[in-house]
Amino acid sequence: MTKQKTAVVIGVGPVAGLGGALCQRAAAENLHVIVAGRTQAKLETVVASINAAGGNASVVVTDTTSEEQVARLFTEAENIGPVDLAIYNAGNNMPGDILDMDSSYFEQAWRVGCFGGFLFAREALKKMQPRGNGTLLFTGASASLRGKDGFAAFTSAKAGLRTMAQSLAKGYGPKGIHVAQVIIDGGINGDRLRERMPERLEKAGEERFVGLEGLAELYLFLYRQPKNAWTHELDVRTHLENF
Repeated sequence: MTKQKTAVVIGVGPVAGLGGALCQRAAAENLHVIVAGRTQAKLETVVASINAAGGNASVVVTDTTSEEQVARLFTEAENIGPVDLAIYNAGNNMPGDILDMDSSYFEQAWRVGCFGGFLFAREALKKMQPRGNGTLLFTGASASLRGKDGFAAFTSAKAGLRTMAQSLAKGYGPKGIHVAQVIIDGGINGDRLRERMPERLEKAGEERFVGLEGLAELYLFLYRQPKNAWTHELDVRTHLENF
């Protein structure tokens, strides 16, 4: 009996967040989704929403900066079925003036935003390369492309992740692995924004923020691309965003 293919998504928080939307969209693609992140209660809520819609999903609590935990994540995924899609969505915005910044703060931004991406990519590629297929995707931000005052820690992590993804695409594309990333230029209209900055949403209006449904569809667009027409990088923003 052929096992159902799996999708591993790490950096999952609330259902109405990018990680949650990616999990739901991958499940709709008939993939068994491995929902990974640090907070079990949030992960279980996402899994429950997928199962209620007729999909298949499992929780694996994972700290993406832990080499042991990331390796275990992919071992558990492969026990369910071959990993065909892996999405690195970890790394929240970490602003701060560098003169007031503790070295541990800067290092943590890099560990989650970039080092974790290395661990995740390495374990994903170990599973995908022997089969000669699979898709590895990264979530980027405008900080992936340019520095901004007050965001030295976040920018260094995202820029590092982007260039690492380019290296992986060049090295593993010829081996059948599609490596790509999505640059999200702007705030995301999800629970994080609604709960932490409701006044910002009310003042600016919903059209100023990137929609979850459209974002999730972009990731799956990359996943579905044939090998003779691959995209390495997509950037996405609302029609009102300056760039």
